Parts: sequence; structure tokens; C-alpha cells
Amino acid sequence: MSLLEENQSTDLEKMVGLSRRGFISAGALCGAAMFLGGNLLSRSVLAASVSAGTSKLLGFDSIPAATSDTISLPPGYKSSVLISWGQPLQKDGPAFDPSGNGTAEQQEAQFGDNNDGMSLFEFPGEQDRALMAINNEYTNYRYLYPHGGMPQSAADVRKALACEGVSVIEVQRKDGQWHFVQGSRYNRRIHGNAPISLSGPAAGHTLVKTSADPQGKNVLGTFQNCANGKTPWGTYLTCEENFTDCFGSSHAEQKFNAAQKRYGAVAASKEINWHQHDERFDLAKNPNELNRHGWVVEIDPFDPQSTPVKRTALGRFKHENAALAETADGHAVVYMGDDERGEFIYKFVSRDKINHKDPKANRDVLDHGTLYVARFNAGDGNAEHPKGQGEWIELTHGKNGIDAGSGFTDQAEVLIHARLAASVVKATRMDRPEWIVVSPEDGQVYCTLTNNAKRGEDGQPVGGPNPREKNVYGQILRWHTDRDDHGAKTFSWDLFVVAGNPGVHAGTPKGGSSNVTPQNMFNSPDGLGFDSAGRLWIQTDGDSSNAGDFAGMGNNQMLCADPATGEIRRFMVGPVGCEVTGISFSPDQKTLFVGIQHPGENGGSTFPEHLPNGKPRSSVIAISREDGGIVGA
Repeated sequence: MSLLEENQSTDLEKMVGLSRRGFISAGALCGAAMFLGGNLLSRSVLAASVSAGTSKLLGFDSIPAATSDTISLPPGYKSSVLISWGQPLQKDGPAFDPSGNGTAEQQEAQFGDNNDGMSLFEFPGEQDRALMAINNEYTNYRYLYPHGGMPQSAADVRKALACEGVSVIEVQRKDGQWHFVQGSRYNRRIHGNAPISLSGPAAGHTLVKTSADPQGKNVLGTFQNCANGKTPWGTYLTCEENFTDCFGSSHAEQKFNAAQKRYGAVAASKEINWHQHDERFDLAKNPNELNRHGWVVEIDPFDPQSTPVKRTALGRFKHENAALAETADGHAVVYMGDDERGEFIYKFVSRDKINHKDPKANRDVLDHGTLYVARFNAGDGNAEHPKGQGEWIELTHGKNGIDAGSGFTDQAEVLIHARLAASVVKATRMDRPEWIVVSPEDGQVYCTLTNNAKRGEDGQPVGGPNPREKNVYGQILRWHTDRDDHGAKTFSWDLFVVAGNPGVHAGTPKGGSSNVTPQNMFNSPDGLGFDSAGRLWIQTDGDSSNAGDFAGMGNNQMLCADPATGEIRRFMVGPVGCEVTGISFSPDQKTLFVGIQHPGENGGSTFPEHLPNGKPRSSVIAISREDGGIVGA
């Protein structure tokens, strides 16, 4: 009998999703009513009570959806732009050139494009001074080059690489408002042309060696950097996501092996075509270069001369973010999602304990430990608020069928091909697991499952935490570790919210869970963040057509939820064509930093400057209350 079967329960409390420490919610209560014979009226009454404002944690009124090319906020709030793509990091740096004629060398000295996940790092003993590490995921060619098309030369590829990676900047608060400090010695770019070290079990392995790096320990660049993590010892974790898209082959008929196919390698390249102008990205000439990307990279923001490190013990896949936690006995835990349809949720537990007294002693904590992958049971069958059990399966060579017989010669191969190892142990294929966060209040873990149009086909059965076929709206999964210990091998799970459109699909699964109403509906939850009071902030990267299945949803947005009651209110709506992504708070919780990525991706925006015929620029904005209070309260 497996741990899942052993822990299944059939009592009423399990069926309706009630449990200790806050699992009870508006959605759970309504789910009980529906499961026990309730009708749509009971759902409507509960939704009305939630939208009326029952939460004492949420101190603002939900705002309506919007389609304008601006930042929309509740009354009493204001926003300002902290930094935008192309802004020079040093005082003598090259200014942003809206014509697109700027060079790669100039871009390497400027704030990167399409900012995503970010973290704020306080200077010890200072409330008004900090560093921010901010991911730059990819770039928009229509705005990057004067020709507005795909890269046409090696210089174009280098410029694209210069846009991506990470920007580290200093920020200071003056007169109650945070500002970017141009000229700070801490300001730097870690981009797709920067030297990076490779460490951990896969460093030096045959599969990561190339002619340019025969030792397999020194990689050129980090790119496609999605979300992030912040360690207790003061370093930044940046996560490489859609790295496979950057590779192609000069041999149009090239045959790829099982691992290359599983990670998405194609001869034509999905959209970037770097391989046509830079042999590093040509899989016919440099097949191992692909294996050197798709890792979590650790950066010390306080040491501008330090070399970032790719931590291979955390596994290789399309990393969304890295959420840090700690076991009951002091070991580091990193929760991670693999953002692709039908992929998995992972956690890493360090071999060594965290030394909280000496941060530098933790320099290599993430190089040694155990990687696990999650398996979820089918749950209790409650369509409104499913709940079930899960377990973590160890991905170690020689255990659980991961050995030479299943295609793995050593632990390095297990980590390099983590997706294949997770399939061997029959982990649960998920609806695109994206950001994961840990509640500061009760330690429960939340994960956005953003959408999955292929759910119900391609070997992805409907059920459990993935309850809808052809899922275009997404959901937020929540789990509670056994014994309140992140080192535990088992956990219980439920769905905190199932996104949907009750205006278009009332009374059907596409309408969403009961805490989704016409006043707060959204699709494709992506970014997540907790503030110090335990409010859950939800960011979206979905369909902003405002039509069909998405009618009434408007532009992408940021919402705020009370985890205890399940109430969700819309807090912010972004400009046209953007993704709202990346979140961080000032130490006093009075400023909320938010990323606005790719405004006007397909045209229609001039954010943030709104100049006639202006070029839209990805930006980080700072949101605060006009009365100087705590954001969200």
C-alpha cells in the first residue's frame, strides 16, 4: 500500500475540504453545500457575501476590470515608475535609444527588458536603502531592432542576449518615495553573455562539456530568466525557464534523442532563431550546450565582483521560481515548478543545515541534498473544492527504479534529465506549475497552475488538483506538510481557488470556484507573493482579449486574497498587452514593487511615458498609499 492509499480518508471532514489551520474557506463551505446536494442558489448567496467584503485582512475595495493603457488602483493609492527597460545603470551610461539602433554593448550597461521576478535586499540597519535583483526574461524584437523582426545577424543575437538575465540595482527612499540610484557601485547586469559557474553534482559531467568549455564548469550566460527566490543567507535565485526556445539546428532533419525531445528541442527553433547566427545555439554543432541551461542560478547582490553559480543539485527543467523554506531541524528547502503543460512540482532538501549566524557559511548549501518530485492522489471527488493527499518521491540514482535500466548512469544524469526521472517514478503531471510561495502565517504552500489546454489528452487525465479538461483559466493549488515540517514526505492538498468566468459560464466548471465572482474574475494566475501580514497577492499572465471565454476580464491584473476566508479582491489592472509579474515589498510594507512586462506586446500601448508614437517599455512600478499606510491594509 502506498503512502497515498494509506492516508486516504472518507469522512465528511475530508470530503468537504475542512482541516486545521485555515483550510476552511468560503470555497470549502460552498463546496460542501454543493457536494451534499446544494444548488446554484447556495453558491450565489455565498459569493454575494464574499464580494460584500467579509475579510478584515483586506482593507481596500475591489476595483473593476479595465482595458485602458494605464495602471488602475483602488482609491487612495498611487504608483510611480521605478525603472524601465533601457535606462542606463551608471551616470555616464548610454541613454535609451527608442530607434532600436543601440548596440549590445550599450544594452549590457542598461536595465534589461521584460522584467519578471524580483527580490529586495535591505542594507543591514537601514530602512531607506536596499538592493533589488530583477529578472529580465526575454525581449520583444518588434521594439528591440530598427527592422522590427527576428535577429538577422550575430550582432542582433548578442543584443538580444544583452537584454536578458538579471539587473541588480540600488534603490533609496527620499521624501517618502523609492527611487533608482543611478551610478551605484552595486548596479550591474548579469546577462546572456556573462560568465557563470556550474556547480553541484552535474558540474564537469560529460553531458555539460563543450569544445569551448572542456571542463564543463564555466557557462556563458543566463537567459530566459523567469521568476526568483531569496535565500535566508541573503542571496538571489534566478530561474531559467524557456531556454529550449533559444536553440535550433542547422540540420533541418536532425533526429533528437528522448531527452532533447522531452525538453522541447526542435530544428527550426520555436521563435528565436539564434542558432542561425551563433553556433553556440546550434544543436547540430553543440548538442551539450542545451544541457548547460535550465538551472537555478545563485547571485550575491552585495558583491558586484562575484560570479553567479548554476546550482545543478536543484535539477534541470523549465524553472518558474524557487520558494525557500526550512525543515523543522534546520535544513534548507526549495520548492520549484516546471512551467510546461503536463510537467511536475519539485522540492529540494539540503544535506547541510542553514547557518543563520554566519551567512557566508551557506555559500554551497544548495550544492548538496536530495531532489524530490510530487505525486498527488485523485482527491475526494468534490467538484467544487477537491482535497486529497500527496507524497514526495525521491529522485536519487539507485532508488525508485531510477538506474541504468531506466536510462540513468549516475546522479548527474538524473539531475540533467530531471523530467525523465520524474516520469519514471510516475509523478503527477500538472497544469503548468508556475510560482510557489510559502505562507509566513502557517507554512502552507501555494502554487499557481496557470492553464493547460491539453488537460484530458496527451496522457494527462482529468482529476485531483487538475480537475478540468482543456483548462483555459487555471487554479491555485495549496498543500499543508505533515507535522508542519517541510522535510516531511507526505502532505494534504486542496484547491484555494479555481479561476473561471461566472459571467459567461455560470453554473459550470468553467465558472470557477465560489470565491470567483463577476467582480473579481481572472484567468491564468501566474505570479504569487505573501506580504508580512499574510495577504496573498495574485498576478495574472493570461488572455486579455476581453472577449469569448475571457469577456469582462480586461487587461492582466493583480488581486489580493485572504487565505483564511478565501475572499479575493482585484487590486490593480495593468496597461494594454502587459503581463503583471514580479512582486516585492519595502521593509515597512508601505511600498509594493510590481513588474509590468511587455506592455503593448502586440501593439496598442505607449506605457509608461505615453508619448505620441512612443515605444512601450517594460518597467518596475512602486505602489503606495496616499496616506503613507501599509499597502493592502
